[in-house]
Amino acid sequence: MFYPGDARSLTTEVDDLLGSVEQAAPRLGYPKALIVPHAGYIYSGGVAARAYDELAAARGNVRRVVLLGPTHRVAVRGLAAPSVEAFATPLGPVRIDREAIASLRELPQVVINDAAHALEHSLEVQLPFLQEVLGDFALVPFAVGAASVEQVAEVLERLWGGAETLIVLSTDLSHYHSYDQARAIDGATIERIARFATDIDHDEACGATPLNGLLSLSRQKNLCLKLLAACNSGDTAGGKDRVVGYSSFGLYEGGEVPLEEAGKVLLRLARGAIEHQLLGKPRSQLDFPWLRQAGATFVTLTKNDELRGCIGSLEPARALGEDVAQNALAAALRDPRFPPMSAAEWPQCRVEVSLLSTPKPLRFADEADLLAQIRAGEDGLILQCDGRRATFLPQVWEDIGDKKLFLAHLLKKAGLAADTRLTRCKVARYGVFKWKE
Repeated sequence: MFYPGDARSLTTEVDDLLGSVEQAAPRLGYPKALIVPHAGYIYSGGVAARAYDELAAARGNVRRVVLLGPTHRVAVRGLAAPSVEAFATPLGPVRIDREAIASLRELPQVVINDAAHALEHSLEVQLPFLQEVLGDFALVPFAVGAASVEQVAEVLERLWGGAETLIVLSTDLSHYHSYDQARAIDGATIERIARFATDIDHDEACGATPLNGLLSLSRQKNLCLKLLAACNSGDTAGGKDRVVGYSSFGLYEGGEVPLEEAGKVLLRLARGAIEHQLLGKPRSQLDFPWLRQAGATFVTLTKNDELRGCIGSLEPARALGEDVAQNALAAALRDPRFPPMSAAEWPQCRVEVSLLSTPKPLRFADEADLLAQIRAGEDGLILQCDGRRATFLPQVWEDIGDKKLFLAHLLKKAGLAADTRLTRCKVARYGVFKWKE
């Protein structure tokens, strides 16, 4: 009822929604909790995608998702968990963390009620996004009915966990007001959410009961809250006489990682990996939580200001610290354009580390449209065609400032003919933070 029923169509729709999120700067860390809407994807999918895009670094780290949403069809007293072993979506089964649910058995507000889950869309519509973004994870789902702020917060406190646990709260905002009325009502509700209010009404947010509980606990734990997106159905796929409001938020533990300090750590890891291999020095023993998040990096080596090696990852597939170390070794020893680096030449070399943002596809009608969208000096580009792929970091603009020439060199790097029509190619862009010795 809310999204395609076959895997291929569903994957395409979710990937398109995630790909349509405006390119964000590279980031360290990911939210502890998300607040997301739950309408059909045509209505609220874009707002939800903006929140799930924040989880790019969580893949491989988040192994459990605590998911709460309101009941729409079956009245429930308390927080209803299912008795089943898994939820099925077109993208495959999502296993239920039975042990986590069992750990709450003495709480009177936690009940087992399969009927509450059988037709409940507020939870179900989140699963394909989570599957695409996180990969493998266990689910702790609650269809929330009549419960107090304290009862919801108590359950969340029990399941809070560490970096391995993500909390997702599913709620829409106001229902069936005119467009202008909804904007006023929802604007006020968004301001109250930002202040961690715990008395939000169901007329303001259909998931008010679990929302108030999450906000209460988040305030106690000093989480930082950020509005990510907001609109209503009149902005997406519906009329403007009776609309439903949507918003998404990220809630974050701790402060932001200082980028200058992060860069020093990543440079030490890159240099340490190479020196361990070439000189036999002890490996750098650095351990920060953000190094364990998934990350995509490039390591560039220069010798006397000339390129000596550059290898990297385009998508976050392993821990950030490991990615930097492995790419540094590959740049020094396995870049096919250069012979393996010797210990004698290493003192003449300098290291640069680039942290990539999530690549976003560029949709273009023709070459002129593509050229108009490309931001010279800012965009890293990935070009794919006929099974071949190549990328240029944004740093390459320093040597190739012309957009057409930039693309021509990128075609050549991919091993494609100079006259390859760009409309046959897939092009994506990303941004970087870079640090250099």
